Amino acid sequence: MIRAVADRGYAPIRGLLEEVGNMMILTGKTLVSAVRPPYPYGSEFVGQFMFALRLCWFPLLISTIAFGYEAPGLQAINFLLLFGAPDRLGGFFVLASIREFAPFVDAIVLAGVAGTAITADLGARKIREELDALQVLGVDPIKNLVVPRFLALMLVTGLFDIYALIFGIFGGILATIVNHEPLGPFFATFFNNAETTDLWGSVVKTTLFGAIIAVVCCYKGMTASGGAEGVGRAVNQAVVIAFLGIFAFNYAFTQTLLATHPEITTIPR
Repeated sequence: MIRAVADRGYAPIRGLLEEVGNMMILTGKTLVSAVRPPYPYGSEFVGQFMFALRLCWFPLLISTIAFGYEAPGLQAINFLLLFGAPDRLGGFFVLASIREFAPFVDAIVLAGVAGTAITADLGARKIREELDALQVLGVDPIKNLVVPRFLALMLVTGLFDIYALIFGIFGGILATIVNHEPLGPFFATFFNNAETTDLWGSVVKTTLFGAIIAVVCCYKGMTASGGAEGVGRAVNQAVVIAFLGIFAFNYAFTQTLLATHPEITTIPR
């Protein structure tokens, strides 16, 4: 009885470790397939890139402006007004928008919109046994299906980070205008605190976010089972696991970046 209880308690942990290990294996196979010739996935890569671009640009636009205006914008300037220092809002936006909010909103929108579409597409193919048919025909599903989605999501997530930064900062400008403050001090403290490392770190981080989303969503789609209900369950699990992976990787990346670049301060100057 004790053994049965122990096995039942250990089963979820074992399942989690197995899934993480399988995702790491899929990542390795995807990277090898991406650089090893031939390269038959060109048209699929372009199609997936344009698909994600069309699907995500407007939700990302609304989300970044809303987050930039509400959370770091209105809340921060109301706090700074208590100390008579609303001009420090620009410096705060380097910390809030460039380093955290814009990359997070970018990744969340891509995972929730493009990632779920990828999981549903591959899950439906798995249920219809199309993936097994491709293997029987000698076509590698990883090279022809996973690699183009992996590369497309990495590229589009990195590019969308610039897009998110622009409109996230625009949200801060709106908050400054609404509170009848001049924009000169906002831009002065913003550029005084902004470092090149902040920008390239943000872009690199979101590009790797795209890789995490692609691997998780492709894996859950290719391992879906149980008909339409199973595909829906895989989509739900893919979003949750992608978010957890993004949060964990962001913590590790930020700590590594701050450790290797101590000139980056966390207090607006």
